[in-house]
Amino acid sequence: MENDLNTYSTASLAYLGDCALEMCVREYLVRERGLSSSAKLNRAALDFVAAPKQAKAMENILPLLSEQEEAVFKRGRNLTHTNVPRAATPSEYRVATGMEALFGWLWLAGNKERINELFYKAYGLA
Repeated sequence: MENDLNTYSTASLAYLGDCALEMCVREYLVRERGLSSSAKLNRAALDFVAAPKQAKAMENILPLLSEQEEAVFKRGRNLTHTNVPRAATPSEYRVATGMEALFGWLWLAGNKERINELFYKAYGLA
């Protein structure tokens, strides 16, 4: 299974990881912050999903990654982008993409427990 996970493109992992992170954020905001208005939920979610926020969050968990997880992150971080959002530097965007690739890889590995652990530590929630 591990070798199969390494055959997915970095873009595919980041695409899936974006969704996995979004689910973590949404679940946290609903379960733990008790937000119920879609406007409040969407505003609060921006504190997690914007590339600069993800890049900062990644700094918090980088020392906690296994060798294999770090390799996936670095592979994702090295993905070249043409459309960097105005609110992010190219470096922040690359790190955020690496984080998304890592979360996508963990999702495909069926490791939701590790996803939750890293999510909470990344954003200082644990």
